[in-house]
Amino acid sequence: MIDLKDWQKSVTELKQVGIAIPTYDVDEVKKKGKKSPVWLHFGGGNLYRGFHAEIAQRLADANELTAGIVVCETFDKQVIDKAYKPFHSDVVEVIMHDDGTLDKKLLAATADAFFCHPSEKESFAQVVQYFENPALQFTTFTITEKGYHLKDASGNFFPVVEADIQNGLEAPQHTISIVTALLHKRFLAGKLPIAMISTDNFSQNGKRFQNSVLTIAQGWREKGFVSQAFIEYLTDSEKVAFPWSMIDRITPNPAKVVQTELEKLGFVDMEMIHTEKHTNIAPFVNTEVVHYLVLEDHFPNGRPALEKAGVILTSQEIVDKADVMKVTTCLNPLHTAMAITGCLLGYQSIAAEMEDEEIVGLIKAIGYQEGLPVVEDPKIIDPKEFIDEVIEKRLPNPNIPDTPQRIASDTSQKVAIRFGETIKKYAERSATQSLVFIPVAIAAWLRYLLAIDDEGNTFVPSSDPLLPELQEQLRSLHLGEQSAEVIHHSVATILANETIFGSNLYEVGLGEKIEQIVAEMLVGPGAVRKTIRTYLTNFGGR
Repeated sequence: MIDLKDWQKSVTELKQVGIAIPTYDVDEVKKKGKKSPVWLHFGGGNLYRGFHAEIAQRLADANELTAGIVVCETFDKQVIDKAYKPFHSDVVEVIMHDDGTLDKKLLAATADAFFCHPSEKESFAQVVQYFENPALQFTTFTITEKGYHLKDASGNFFPVVEADIQNGLEAPQHTISIVTALLHKRFLAGKLPIAMISTDNFSQNGKRFQNSVLTIAQGWREKGFVSQAFIEYLTDSEKVAFPWSMIDRITPNPAKVVQTELEKLGFVDMEMIHTEKHTNIAPFVNTEVVHYLVLEDHFPNGRPALEKAGVILTSQEIVDKADVMKVTTCLNPLHTAMAITGCLLGYQSIAAEMEDEEIVGLIKAIGYQEGLPVVEDPKIIDPKEFIDEVIEKRLPNPNIPDTPQRIASDTSQKVAIRFGETIKKYAERSATQSLVFIPVAIAAWLRYLLAIDDEGNTFVPSSDPLLPELQEQLRSLHLGEQSAEVIHHSVATILANETIFGSNLYEVGLGEKIEQIVAEMLVGPGAVRKTIRTYLTNFGGR
């Protein structure tokens, strides 16, 4: 029997069943991390557990990180209570190869974990102490792209953000407000330097992170809650840096097959955890082999030798090129297109979708045909080779239990980057009329929002902060032939929304084209598949 809660008593058994274990003094690294961490991480979900925690483990094994990471979760308290605290913040990482091989590691470089919310006074006070400590060098974030959004599609602050601005620093509720309040504590402690690193999956994440923090801080300044000197502290990159990053590793929800495999090896208490806030997590994390983390090397208070753990450290310019390559061309747009169409076509697995000729043809056309011509080569990663790897190795991996439903979540928060940036590049060349397959994907998203699949059955769309208002705007649409006037009236407000798409799609010459594709996808059952097939046939999709 191997109990993760007390795994150091089972080192012999762990080695016998092929589990890689830490080579450093785990107790000492945890002790130092609890007392004086150099690295905090916000967002305790699967991406942290399947990537950042592994980076920390590599550094600790190399004696480059002597104080463990402290995790700060601001959204779901049960993640901390059920997945971290009972297991002393340790996790079993399972790397899933496409041939079925499973590499298993015990990751133990997370020193502690807190629900970092003012409602938890003791925990929040401890995180405040960390921010007041000069030893803290940097924080990383995986709070999802929507975590940085402060306003709705109409440009109004979300109610929780408006309340935070009105109420000041004492009891902030939104994650960005909480982080801004913590930075104010660091400012008061002596204008201490720090790097604040978004490792969430969208372009120019550091810039948006800084803008979001400044929006809260300037709101507080106008209300008299903070001084102008605090604003100056936040805008001084030698005091508070917001480095840009590109991150890439698929870390889906925990898989039952992995739980079963670990239990066969002798592990106990490996049951998956489903929280009241719909977080899916477990004492283990499953992830893919391929991974990239490219960071802008700007750390005002120093850093560990992250490069010794495989992190690529470079300039902001190169980070941006690498991220634009991935997020706007070589992976994320493909992921979103296949998630939307996969839900419409009844799929429950990304790998299974890769056996569908129409879906594969669509994502190849978006990547190779429409994306590659406008991508700037970052030199550190070859764009075409990246797409090849995605389509030939990563997405078809049957052992990665990823679903289109997971990828389809929060699509309204993603399309401005995943499709909108490529559209802008074509608009700059007055060439948007040559785009075919990105418009097909956008039309499929509008069709998806009706919550009726291609066979005419209803389904539950994935969570999205704009879902209610988008569905309300589309309420006149139904499966079956409809007039161009009805379709235009239903979709025009959405397609013209620059917040959603990054530009007014009518002004760049795509609105009417997308309306026509929507009409074709609404004709009746089977129309989505037929439409995709028709465009692939007529416009040479690979």
